[in-house]
Amino acid sequence: MEAVETRQPAFDRPDQLQMIQSGLQADEQLFAVYDEKGFGTGFVAVTDRRLIVQNPGFVHLGTGRKKVATISLPYSRIVEVGLLSDRSIFGTFFSSAEIYVRTSGGDVHAAVLRSPDKAKYLHDLILHYITK
Repeated sequence: MEAVETRQPAFDRPDQLQMIQSGLQADEQLFAVYDEKGFGTGFVAVTDRRLIVQNPGFVHLGTGRKKVATISLPYSRIVEVGLLSDRSIFGTFFSSAEIYVRTSGGDVHAAVLRSPDKAKYLHDLILHYITK
């Protein structure tokens, strides 16, 4: 039997990492947990089975009050992934990049990350799993 390589997931904030780790399924591998840009904006996590998005601005349809929604998106339900980046006039990336996914139900989930490198890493991981 071949040994499976496990490495420490990339993350921005230890509290977000611990929260996601506590909710993983058996044998689920976590790759990254990245904080969104801005105060209290949520985070995005990527595993070998799903994308996890936390959105603190979710409005509950029944009460109209804001709630924190943690949403799991299995790769089988993601039909599109995109990457939007700011560029300077010199063609180099700066400050932030936005990643978005569209599900088979038509829902779009987006996150503005603190670095274009992090957004590209998530984009490439998600693309790998939805094209398997």
